[in-house]
Amino acid sequence: MSVKRITFKSFGVSLVGDLYLPDGFDENNKYKAIVGASPFPQVKEQVLATYGTEMANRGFIFLAFDYLGMGDSPALAGEHKQSRYMFRLIENTWDAVSYLGTLPFVDEIYGLGVCQGGSIISSAAVTDHRIKKIATVSGMMAADGFQWSDREVTDAMIDAANASKQKQYETAEADYTAPFGLTDTHSKEEFVDAAEFPAMAEETYSYYGKDGFRGPSSVENYTNMHIGDQSMQSLFSLCEHYADKIVQPTLVVYGKDAPTAICSTAFIEKLTNDPKVIAVEEFSHVDFYFKPEAVKVSTEAVADFFNS
Repeated sequence: MSVKRITFKSFGVSLVGDLYLPDGFDENNKYKAIVGASPFPQVKEQVLATYGTEMANRGFIFLAFDYLGMGDSPALAGEHKQSRYMFRLIENTWDAVSYLGTLPFVDEIYGLGVCQGGSIISSAAVTDHRIKKIATVSGMMAADGFQWSDREVTDAMIDAANASKQKQYETAEADYTAPFGLTDTHSKEEFVDAAEFPAMAEETYSYYGKDGFRGPSSVENYTNMHIGDQSMQSLFSLCEHYADKIVQPTLVVYGKDAPTAICSTAFIEKLTNDPKVIAVEEFSHVDFYFKPEAVKVSTEAVADFFNS
């Protein structure tokens, strides 16, 4: 397996990606290619690096890239980094598919999304039939905040996001916040002790915390801080409302006992394309990000599905 740094155009700027190539890669041959979609608020060196390696070792080409304003990819002129806006993520994904379509050694193109990436890849696939199959792992598919939260909660999020948007417009300076309450400096004890749901907080910290598996101490271009107006887009999700319009064969992998399981099951209920579903009892949401035994289950399932 080897990795090649690439760039491709989206919104008129060059997004930065890593192209994972299988062992013995020959540009005169044809390969199945996968465009990866990452969890919020990740960069390409996190979950996508894990899945890129695993899928390349299984014979696929895998594209991991940083969305507009994330990681090594620039923000638009006059805008700020860490602006992971949902509609742009979908268009970035369409452009990633276009890039893969220019490579002479690419045959069919598939989509693989983890956590929020599941929503991104599914939303993109509704009207992009160049993506021939899709797979989601721990997918935050039914992630519409208006569906799962009451108006007191959503109105507070909207008020904060609106104020941040206005502040950034007036000052031309970034207004950063920690969407999940986890900063780059929190200790595990500080974060878990203050959490409403300690078990979920501990799971989150195990990956994203400063001492976590792929937190800011181990991934140089990653931060837990994000643009403060994020909720103006992240409060509503497209893919769950258009699930019945997805025609591509679909695989859904999730932890049956994970607190986010309902975000996969509610999506599955709306699909009309006879999806393949793998619900695993022994793994939770974040386990599929990095724990070898969980990643083995998900990547083998995805490889079998894309090869079938």
